[in-house]
Amino acid sequence: MQNPFDDVAPPPPHRGFSPDFCGLRMTVGVVLATQLLGISLILASHCRVAEVWGRLGPMSLFMLIFSLLACGVLCAFRPLLRRVGDRTAALLAWLILMAVAALVTWGAYAFPQETLRVHVFPDEGLAVILGRSLGISAILGGMLLRYLYLHHLWRLQVEAEAEARFQKLQARIRPHFLFNSMNTIANLTQTNPRVAEEVVQDLADLFRATLANANSASTLAKELELSYRYLNIEKQRLGDRLQVLWDVEDLPGDAILPPLILQPLVENAVYHGIAASRRPGLIRISGRYRRAQVNVSVRNSLPEEDEQGEGHTGGNHIALDNVKQRMAAMFEGEARVIVSRVEGDYQVRLVFPYPWQRK
Repeated sequence: MQNPFDDVAPPPPHRGFSPDFCGLRMTVGVVLATQLLGISLILASHCRVAEVWGRLGPMSLFMLIFSLLACGVLCAFRPLLRRVGDRTAALLAWLILMAVAALVTWGAYAFPQETLRVHVFPDEGLAVILGRSLGISAILGGMLLRYLYLHHLWRLQVEAEAEARFQKLQARIRPHFLFNSMNTIANLTQTNPRVAEEVVQDLADLFRATLANANSASTLAKELELSYRYLNIEKQRLGDRLQVLWDVEDLPGDAILPPLILQPLVENAVYHGIAASRRPGLIRISGRYRRAQVNVSVRNSLPEEDEQGEGHTGGNHIALDNVKQRMAAMFEGEARVIVSRVEGDYQVRLVFPYPWQRK
């Protein structure tokens, strides 16, 4: 299988503390949080019930302007925040929030329409209003940035655990697969030297992939090619017992993925579905790209309950758990790994966004 995307350079990972206020999810979250804060301030005030509805509109407008402007300024300063240390970035973001709060408060107070100022800041001078607004912004802004920093540390921990799992996966190529491959190559050198050379090249590519850096993202085309080479090796060993159906023409080959993410699923399909059975089995590798989502599935037939094949033992889901955690670490909750039974077959689906860029 040819890989037309060899020149695609995945973006390097960034580990600094720089909340993505440019993203839609973050902006919507900030807007909703400030709106709830404005409603809480109105309800906690001493105004009469009849005045609540009249003050909600101006307060909602004030909070909307503040949240959108704050997100816009923090988004504009994000390149700077990414170049400094975590504490400096947090302090600068907090000071930016203070400046935006002061600017919006002064603008609301100086607004020509008296109704807006009266309903948002009733019967108070500019100094008192600025002091109260900055005090609230300082406390809530600090709490928000503290939460985002703790979330950042959690993400680093998830990525570190995913890297450790990847290193463990690198070291766990099943010994029986290596021995069987070497035996296959030895036999082919006498019967079909050309095929033996292809198997040696495929095996070399597999081991080259296991030596990859966990921080170096791969592409879907590379992962499919690696799976193809793995199945080519197993095909020489299992012969007609292994049937493979490919349906991946609709997939974007330059979609970013963690390295060595698809081959473990294919290996499990061979080990638990084909090698464990005395009858021929089928592995289907298919995929679709719809609505900015890539859906790749690995589906394999299963042996009968009374069948025993090649010293097969039940799995412990190490590879599957590995795949789930590394997908979660890369896509930050935007990817899914779905395990299901389809018409008696075992199926694992990877669903992830495309196009996608690491934040």
